[in-house]
Amino acid sequence: METMTTNYLGRIEGHRDLIKLNISQMQALTREIRQYILKVVSQNGGHLASNLGVVELSVALEYVFDTSVDRLIWDVGHQSYTHKILTGRRDEFDSLRQFRGLSGFPKRVESACDPYDTGHSSTSIAAAVGFAKARDLKGEKHKVIAVIGDGSMTGGEAYEALNLAGGASSDILVILNDNRMSIAPNIGGMSNYLNRIRTSRAYQMSKFNVRSFLARVPVVGRPMINGIEAIKESLKYFMVNGLVFRELGFNYYGPVDGHNLENLIEILKQVKEIRGPVLLHVLTEKGRGYTPAEDDAAMFHGIAPFDLSTGKTNPSASRVPTYTQAFSQKLLELAEKDERIIAITAAMPDGTGLEEFRQVYPKRFIDVGIAEQTAVTVGTALALEGLRPVVAVYSSFMQRAFDQLIQDAAIQKAPLVFALDRSGIVGEDGPTHHGAFDLSYLSQIPNMTVMVPRDERMLKEMLEAAVLYEEGPVALRYPRGRGVGRLNYLVKENLCWGKGQLLRPGQDVMILAAGPLVYQALTAAAYLEKEGWSAGVWDPCFIKPLDAKGILELAKSCRTILTVEENVAAGGFGSRVAALLAEQKPPVPRLACLSLPDTFVEQGSQQQLLQELGLDAQGIRRACQSLLRQTTPGFPEKGSGKRNGRISDDGEGK
Repeated sequence: METMTTNYLGRIEGHRDLIKLNISQMQALTREIRQYILKVVSQNGGHLASNLGVVELSVALEYVFDTSVDRLIWDVGHQSYTHKILTGRRDEFDSLRQFRGLSGFPKRVESACDPYDTGHSSTSIAAAVGFAKARDLKGEKHKVIAVIGDGSMTGGEAYEALNLAGGASSDILVILNDNRMSIAPNIGGMSNYLNRIRTSRAYQMSKFNVRSFLARVPVVGRPMINGIEAIKESLKYFMVNGLVFRELGFNYYGPVDGHNLENLIEILKQVKEIRGPVLLHVLTEKGRGYTPAEDDAAMFHGIAPFDLSTGKTNPSASRVPTYTQAFSQKLLELAEKDERIIAITAAMPDGTGLEEFRQVYPKRFIDVGIAEQTAVTVGTALALEGLRPVVAVYSSFMQRAFDQLIQDAAIQKAPLVFALDRSGIVGEDGPTHHGAFDLSYLSQIPNMTVMVPRDERMLKEMLEAAVLYEEGPVALRYPRGRGVGRLNYLVKENLCWGKGQLLRPGQDVMILAAGPLVYQALTAAAYLEKEGWSAGVWDPCFIKPLDAKGILELAKSCRTILTVEENVAAGGFGSRVAALLAEQKPPVPRLACLSLPDTFVEQGSQQQLLQELGLDAQGIRRACQSLLRQTTPGFPEKGSGKRNGRISDDGEGK
């Protein structure tokens, strides 16, 4: 990497500072920005390859447009690092993705230059149409720009918005950032279409040589030059098999080199003056300027902290597999025995653990692109034809297919499996990626089974049971990160459909903990035992169907019950238990529910956030103490009196 000899970056707080630089100074600035991004991401982790690829494009956009006034919407948003650095957040950038630090995505609360929060893909064009309409209704004059990647063009909302924008003649600029690769290789017709545009040598030659060619044609050459733009568009239409964007009502320009800063600025100045919908097709390279990221853009899409000199991440000393790896291993094992198993992903084969499946069973693997709705519907049809599809999607991404979960899968009782990775608290990606709602939105759907494994061993056992289940769809939700490893104090009984498991008996308080929080609950129970309390732990295993008989038996044998879950309270596991107990007569033991708060949880490490939310062992311990305090005269005299933290008057642990 080139040594930084200037400090143009230290001078830039926004558009007004940027326009004072000449081209050579801005080119030096791009080098400084790349080094800064590399330094911070190598320390904090983050989305690297995509951000290195849009440095010149970002600088050009901030130069031509004043994003404190103009509306610039970054699709997905993980490629907005340069934008953040150039819009007054340079000095905060080293807190990127850290607890209470700068978000890895655009955030309205951070800056007026972020008009729209984006964490999921394919939304920017629709948002731009809305901003443009609001501008026109208010009689304002600013520009509206949407930057969308070619990977996001596999999402249906992008096409809906293109159709709307072109039909309404919205005055917007859409930048198609074509880096020829999203997280996984792009699939489908649009990817093939864009590839034809990029690689059509005949079109590229005609675009630049048509004027000189016509000038040499006797008699008719000069008159034809007067209609050269129409001829160029006709040639373009013919040579790239149709101008899809023009047919949708857009003025199409490109493709242009996304790393030629001077040319980018001139083109952006020109299209800025055009009224109506404009699409500028820009070609960029993921990982630009950092060889390891250029060579392996997929690995550097989202990367953990790494050694900047080698590009290598720090190897984990743990040999415990991640939940994703455990899922992948078991699915391969099942697929070897059962040819009916089909794996489906929505542009995330690597992140969901399906990459090896794709390599081993390519004919039984389907990548639908960034289209979770399509994944559910395709899977439903396969299931109805007697196959066993497993749809692997991140929990927060599956929210986009809620209608299809109901209308397609559940109503028809289609026997397919939804493997929901990244459920619960996911960490540094923050509120757009936490799987905080899946227990709520899945449990309310008739015919849907919801399973929550406490560890990687049970994940494998549940996956096998789910694939064999024929009565309807099954959702299997599991977290990000490594499994538990040695299972020291757990029973060895096999999974029984719809039944929970008692892991530790107790009479004073029974902790009903869903998923890996079982282990935090067991630690909390051990602390409480040292204080003189009899604390038990029960794993529901199934959130739906709920093991009503098992819970009611527990209610007869203990004085208080605490439910614990990585899900919002409304509609979650605790609320289902509360509803069950409320129906019983005589009155049941006192119940409290510990869950995610009714707010969007910000970013931070999983450990930090669980501690902050009171969902770690000490938080569960305090919640139990609070519950016992309300039901035990003279508390805490019965126990040892050793208490961490303070219990407020309202019974909530602080």
